[in-house]
Amino acid sequence: MAGQAVQTTSVWQRPAGAWIDGLIGVAIFSASLVATRLALTGMDALFLSAARAALAGIAGAAALAAFREKRPRAKDISALLIVAAGVVVGFPLLTALALRTVSAAHGTVFVGLLPLATALFGALRSGERPSPVFWLLSICGALVTVGFAARGLETPLGAGDALMFAAILVCGLGYAEGGVLARRLGGWQVIAWATVLSLPVSLPLALVLRPAAFSAIPLTAWAGLAYVALFSMLIGFVFWYRALARGGIAAIGQLQLLQPFLGLGVAALVLGERIEPAMIAAAVAVALCVALARRFA
Repeated sequence: MAGQAVQTTSVWQRPAGAWIDGLIGVAIFSASLVATRLALTGMDALFLSAARAALAGIAGAAALAAFREKRPRAKDISALLIVAAGVVVGFPLLTALALRTVSAAHGTVFVGLLPLATALFGALRSGERPSPVFWLLSICGALVTVGFAARGLETPLGAGDALMFAAILVCGLGYAEGGVLARRLGGWQVIAWATVLSLPVSLPLALVLRPAAFSAIPLTAWAGLAYVALFSMLIGFVFWYRALARGGIAAIGQLQLLQPFLGLGVAALVLGERIEPAMIAAAVAVALCVALARRFA
């Protein structure tokens, strides 16, 4: 009986831990668009994208060396390159380019599609087969999130929207591929190796694209760069990939439905934007979708 009790506790603790890790990762990611907007007040989008990847790569290399991690096997390199292309290069670059012409609030509309993209790529890359009810809940959650974020936006679709949509696709692929790989390498090791593999490109580009006068860049822009380099690019993924590996890509990916609402909360704290009652109501509806999706995943 004692052994049975221990086994039952273990079964329930692992999913709970995965969801806690996922929530921490989403909370960290939720400030990414605001931090990117702050960084763009004093930096070019191309330099920002290269610099955040390079700084994350240097930090990742230091962590791998400190813990004496073994090099990934040859068959893992292609998967790591997909992760690097999706979340180290693709998503940061495409969103930075998009945010030159659209607001962070506008970009939030597309973030609401990220859980669905992650679940779709998770089904393709990991062989997960969620139930039809899960897909229905996932679509409902995406519609609530996108509908809330899109209200009041009357600007016509343009290049910024196309860039944001492309960013969501490559990010969903990078999330799914990293979640599969984390089952073999570990969560933080995946993002560390992905950023290290990008260093031969990101570091030279950051040096070539560096601003002519660093003194002209405001402190808030440097703070934005520091956040997206260390938290959005590295620390957040330590929790996120571990959560995807332990809790399932499709199920944990639904936590991203909460990201736009957390992001608006960060915008309220950092930029002084007002939190409306409609935001709270929509967040409650989305949280219900996430809870039910966990049940039927």
